[in-house]
Amino acid sequence: MIVAFGTYDAARHPRAGILVAGLRAHRHTVAELNHPLGFSTAERVRMLRQPWRLPLLLLRLLACWALLVRDDVAHRRAHGAPDALLVGYLGHFDVVLARLLHPRTTVVLDHLVFAADTATDRGTTGLRVTLLRGLDRLALACADVVVLDTDEHRAMLPDPSRGVVVPVGAPDAWFRAARPVPDGGSPAGQGALRVVFYGLFTPLQGATVMAEALADALPRAAATGREIEATLVGHGQDHAAARALLDGVPGARWLDWVEPDALPALVAGHDVCLGIFSDTPKGLRVVPNKVFQGLAAGCVVVTSDTAPQRRQLGEHLELVPPADPAALADRLLALTDRDRLAAARARAAAARDAVRPGAVVGPLDAALAARGVRP
Repeated sequence: MIVAFGTYDAARHPRAGILVAGLRAHRHTVAELNHPLGFSTAERVRMLRQPWRLPLLLLRLLACWALLVRDDVAHRRAHGAPDALLVGYLGHFDVVLARLLHPRTTVVLDHLVFAADTATDRGTTGLRVTLLRGLDRLALACADVVVLDTDEHRAMLPDPSRGVVVPVGAPDAWFRAARPVPDGGSPAGQGALRVVFYGLFTPLQGATVMAEALADALPRAAATGREIEATLVGHGQDHAAARALLDGVPGARWLDWVEPDALPALVAGHDVCLGIFSDTPKGLRVVPNKVFQGLAAGCVVVTSDTAPQRRQLGEHLELVPPADPAALADRLLALTDRDRLAAARARAAAARDAVRPGAVVGPLDAALAARGVRP
């Protein structure tokens, strides 16, 4: 038996749920001992900039850990020791507790983000980044197997031989949300090309690049009689700058928040899902959630032409150079041609099986088998 362990929140961050579903698809028995901490990645980064908020994090973490220890004792009494523990996304602290509770059990850490790398990408500097590097090292030292999402992140490990690359993947809800597309039309049956972007408007996502491209593409499309409608969902660091670039541009709709359960259906109602467009160091190393989710929802995905995105899904994506709003605008205009859109949609649809939980978790299943953990 494998125990998925920690304070992860699969509703906000679906990665843990994808790994659990994928392992179950490989016939592993997976139990979950989970008490979500309740803080988003953005809130955790905000705490780093406002250290007086850290006691709240510590108090909540200790409360969740008390529940995890209680549940772990009860689970071991009922089922015995697990064959492996899977510590979910944002488990930098949880993996320490997992190791203390199970010193001789295989511990798998889903190290989807390096804490110091994420903080640096969002503008944090100095001593706080140094401390976060120490946290990364501590977390990695507690794990036997480290799960990363790209080869580039695996290469950042002190010992890459302990790393296993498991692409991000998409939850089943995104596949269920996909809609049939009328001939020559969008999922909503409208003539305009419907484009969606959602996220935290971080530098990694290149939100200002995206906004500048839309500010160019929307008026040009309208002038040719091939309209583009853009829905932009979320809020965050670069939101104000992105919104200013699109101020007064017809065809842009802004939504500050969509509930996670409603997001797959909203995205599936569009023709094109936008990925990431920055040329920051982190932006060049990742394949983001929205690339996998957009493909699962039946969208054409337009994103940056980076090594990991090209390697994992390149033939199924519409790739544009990073940090190049003109190239992105031109690609969106090209997709207003319905024949071009239909061909792109067919390439995207061919990737859907490859981004399911069972497919992406294959390398982790093999790594567990090598350590004697089998269904």
